[in-house]
Amino acid sequence: MSQHHDNIAHEEHGHGEGMDKKGIWRIFFVLLALTAVEFLIALGFVHHWQILAKGALVNTIYIVLTLVKAYYIVAYFMHLKFEKSSFIVTVSIVFIFIIYFIILMLTEGNFLLNDLHPHQLWENK
Repeated sequence: MSQHHDNIAHEEHGHGEGMDKKGIWRIFFVLLALTAVEFLIALGFVHHWQILAKGALVNTIYIVLTLVKAYYIVAYFMHLKFEKSSFIVTVSIVFIFIIYFIILMLTEGNFLLNDLHPHQLWENK
């Protein structure tokens, strides 16, 4: 009877879908390689050898590499890859709204900083 309950508990938690040690190490080395590429670009190509100049291209490369690392962390270590698709869509929609909110706030801040001109205050007579 005890063995029957152990088998049911094991099946209910879905341990068959998770990651094994080999998969965890594989993801670790992917994240390590991405981090090494970021450091190589930052310290080697930009500062030491000056092959790339600071600017939009380097920032775009950093953003893309960071998003790839974030995908691996969320998908594998936070187990989102093994969830149902409806939950993934729900989390993705919230993430898109957060990004949209950040872009709106940056746009508004840029307007307030650069385009809004100060006006003189009129004294009350």
